[in-house]
Amino acid sequence: MSVFSIVLFVLFAAQVYWVFAVRRLLRRRIRSGSSRVIVGSVLGAVYLGLMAYNFGLLGRRYTPVRLTPGAALLSAPFLWWAASSLVAFLIIMLLTTVKWTAIGALKIFRKGPAIESPGRRVFLARTAGLVTGAPFVAGAYGLFYGRLNLETTHPRIVLPRLPRSLDGFRIAQLSDIHIGPFMPEDEIRKYVEIANAQRADLVVLTGDFVTTDPTTQDAVVAALSGLKAPFGVFGSLGNHDGWARVENSITRLFAEVGIRILRDQRVSIGPPGATLNLMGVDFQSLKAFGPSRPVIRLLDNIESLMRPDQVNILLSHNPDTFDRAAEVGIDLSLAGHTHGGQAALEFISPEIAPSRLVTPYVSGLFRKPGGQLYVNRGIGTIGVPIRIGAPPEISIFELTSG
Repeated sequence: MSVFSIVLFVLFAAQVYWVFAVRRLLRRRIRSGSSRVIVGSVLGAVYLGLMAYNFGLLGRRYTPVRLTPGAALLSAPFLWWAASSLVAFLIIMLLTTVKWTAIGALKIFRKGPAIESPGRRVFLARTAGLVTGAPFVAGAYGLFYGRLNLETTHPRIVLPRLPRSLDGFRIAQLSDIHIGPFMPEDEIRKYVEIANAQRADLVVLTGDFVTTDPTTQDAVVAALSGLKAPFGVFGSLGNHDGWARVENSITRLFAEVGIRILRDQRVSIGPPGATLNLMGVDFQSLKAFGPSRPVIRLLDNIESLMRPDQVNILLSHNPDTFDRAAEVGIDLSLAGHTHGGQAALEFISPEIAPSRLVTPYVSGLFRKPGGQLYVNRGIGTIGVPIRIGAPPEISIFELTSG
């Protein structure tokens, strides 16, 4: 059974659990049987209607590139509920397991039934209620604030082979745009203005401009066309660009506005006599990833793009290419893909992020003998428009020879 199948099964189990939970609540709160039927029928109709709308059962829907009433009133509440109720269900299952394990242990060691005081029962019930309600509050925070709380980071990257004349060279990185109703064209233009205000020498884009709908590519290119830098704007493609089958078309569209997408290509960046070798590759993964995508070997021909006499910088959407990049001596890799986990509890521990199930390189700077990697958290979202503990990011790197 695949991970995706397991997630769907758990999500289905969570919804079944909450249906019965709401039914029990209605029985406690509404004494009249006819009133319960009416309220339950209305809630059920609303739920099924939202599900049908969001799963496209009411007809094919194209992805809007602005926040529409349908997205705000029908998609956002359903996606918030789906994510929050799933996490709350998992917490309830964990608490239930702990509870019955403890009761069983007490029965074994006490040789008799466990006696629990009414006060303790009330305390535990209230605590469980608070803990179970936390995902819904956190989900609302991530929807209304977390996904919009942009952070501009300024990592300082030491590259011993950097020419002295390029000391202080600045690179701005944007990643994982995912244009759509919750990352509309106008919002992207605001991020473009923020990036331009940093006055970087070079701007790089590391993929996932669209999500699944190819009709959104014109809008995202138009929104990003305002990016400016003395040494130009370059980029690479992500897995979603491949899934939407826009690799060739979006590359042409970007070229028309002066942005070059590097697809197994390289370009020299900098003044004559003191240049960087900038390389870019399409999404690569040793694992079969996504719908109808073949397994691709990681950087199997990257040596042909490298320049041993220059600092080599790689644009690769998937951070998993870093192992191979460090092995062949690529000085700096810039990636995205993970969204920093999108829902990560970094304030508790940086290890708590769903993306760690897929890659050890979730966000920030990593070093290995032979090279360095920076994983940008991106500005868009995928699946649910929620960010918790992983704010959107624009990275402004300052290169130095140390």
